[in-house]
Amino acid sequence: MDSARSGSPGPGGPADRPGRVGYLPDRDQTLMKLVVAGPFGVGKTTLIRTLSEIATLHTEEAMTETGRPVDDLADLPEKTTTTVAVDFGRLTLPGNVVLYMFGTPGQRRFFPLWQDIARGALGALVLADTRRLADSFEIMDMVEEQGLPYAVAVNCFPDAPAHSVDVLRAHLDLHPATPLVLCDARERGASLDALIALTEHVLDGLPAGPDAPDVTDAPDASDAAVALEQP
Repeated sequence: MDSARSGSPGPGGPADRPGRVGYLPDRDQTLMKLVVAGPFGVGKTTLIRTLSEIATLHTEEAMTETGRPVDDLADLPEKTTTTVAVDFGRLTLPGNVVLYMFGTPGQRRFFPLWQDIARGALGALVLADTRRLADSFEIMDMVEEQGLPYAVAVNCFPDAPAHSVDVLRAHLDLHPATPLVLCDARERGASLDALIALTEHVLDGLPAGPDAPDVTDAPDASDAAVALEQP
């Protein structure tokens, strides 16, 4: 986590969200790099688009016939594009905590790129889909190998089987301290709950001491959710 001062405010964001901002205001900020990970087609790009306060960066390419043998579209009939490098967005929480969200490709062939993107991150939000929970195990293993604390957000697709949090936690074999939330990546409130659960988990695990970053003003989930939903 870094504390930095940013440049002067810039012009407002794109027309699709008038409340979006450009440059960070000229004051001290606590900066956190977070990775949004998960298997192919689980909703990472959608979640970052939903949450970002700035125009998002995406590196999407059209799905082709050549990719069919390696990109399984069995449960994803409407998917026509895939991330081939990185998604990027930014969200400022009350208390001047700024989250930088880096979305990573979910296919195995991009794992070396994933490792580069994850370098310097403080935590990861792992998205899962109940139609193919087993696909998330490899991603969680990779996150754990990187030594990153993480939270799991189950993206509730309309046609996906519904299960309780307890059942999902058991199937995913999660550590008791690992947060697990249900969300819809298209809805800002539920997506925000997932990201705040990860942020709190990361902050709780930071070491105490004179060199630790100052996070005394970091929000809790309820306060941040209320503040960010204000018009």
